[in-house]
Amino acid sequence: MAAIRHWPLHQLDIKNAFLHGDLEEDIYMEQPPSFVAQGESGLVCKLHRFLYGLKQSPRAWFGKFSHVVQLFGLKRSESDHSVFYCHTSSEKCVYLMVYVDDIVITGNDASKISQLKVHLFSHFQTKDLGSLKYFLGIEVSQSEEGVIISQRKYALDILKETGLENCKPIDSPMDPNQKLMADQGKPYPDPEKYRRLVGKLIYLTITRPDISFAVGVVSQFMQSPHIDHWNAVMHILKYVKKAQGQGLLYYDKKNTQISGYCDANWAGCPIDRRSTSGYCVFIGGNLVSWKSKKQNVVARSSVEAEYRSMAMITCELMWIKQLLQELRFCEVEQMKLYRDNQAALHIASNPVFHDRTKHIEIDCHFVREKLLSKELRTKFINSNDQLADILTKSLRGSRI
Repeated sequence: MAAIRHWPLHQLDIKNAFLHGDLEEDIYMEQPPSFVAQGESGLVCKLHRFLYGLKQSPRAWFGKFSHVVQLFGLKRSESDHSVFYCHTSSEKCVYLMVYVDDIVITGNDASKISQLKVHLFSHFQTKDLGSLKYFLGIEVSQSEEGVIISQRKYALDILKETGLENCKPIDSPMDPNQKLMADQGKPYPDPEKYRRLVGKLIYLTITRPDISFAVGVVSQFMQSPHIDHWNAVMHILKYVKKAQGQGLLYYDKKNTQISGYCDANWAGCPIDRRSTSGYCVFIGGNLVSWKSKKQNVVARSSVEAEYRSMAMITCELMWIKQLLQELRFCEVEQMKLYRDNQAALHIASNPVFHDRTKHIEIDCHFVREKLLSKELRTKFINSNDQLADILTKSLRGSRI
């Protein structure tokens, strides 16, 4: 395929997956190794809890569903086990994505999709919800121009729950001059409410990469939140109020170039002086993946922090490339990695290590290996054009 195609998305929902179908017929219980009744046959076990309450029920359900889908001829992706696919010819394909009992089907083979639905109907009590409009709190709008995903209703529900539906909006998710500490101010009297609200904000980042860094900061204080931390959460919500329906637009830009932007904020955390890595990945100019994460160790130099972020996005780029190749979604060209740090780019192309760089030798070797194999190409960009900057620090409204 020469470009990313826009195919219709279909949604299915399996009702009472454990109560209907033949899932329970395929589950057998054996006597535990510590207790074996010799010479006894025909023994049965009395379950005090139904399958829903058993720890192994998700694995049993997915195993059954996977078996049924593969009977139809779909293959399970090795890169992402929740994705199934089949290619009926060089141009025809069907993709199925599953989350527990919610299913999304897409592809350009309408006949095969109809047959797949009938196959699922014959094994499970399944409801066809038609064109995908709402999935796991994510609103989907499809048109000839492209697909827009957002969480407008989800955001409005959070604002209503906190009483901020009529608040005055602000233009930044976090005050750039504020440094949150672990034990500053008075403890917040309702930690569970804080944890619940931050958890909802984490889910909101599925379609709002602009709040990823701020949410990552406030999520560090889940165990013992203070008043200042709660005020920071309210600050994020007032920013969300500015554009509740903001989301992501996906449309065909006539190319399938994979490009990534990565950045690092050296020693940005005032508590433990760890750096924050951030990256975002585009396919054909459409944002598909991003992350804002504090690094696991303290970086001894800004170059080390930058190289750790390069290693992180390189892993993500290689995974995306493997997934696209497996699904035959598009022809994967040489991927581009944009950085605003000249020192990191020079080290990537310099095969000689010395005392100043040997402590980051592993990450250097990993990134350079992909550069030498021509799978990846690095390019320098100006700091003002660094899209991953929003994932590593607090920015003002104009920069956002």
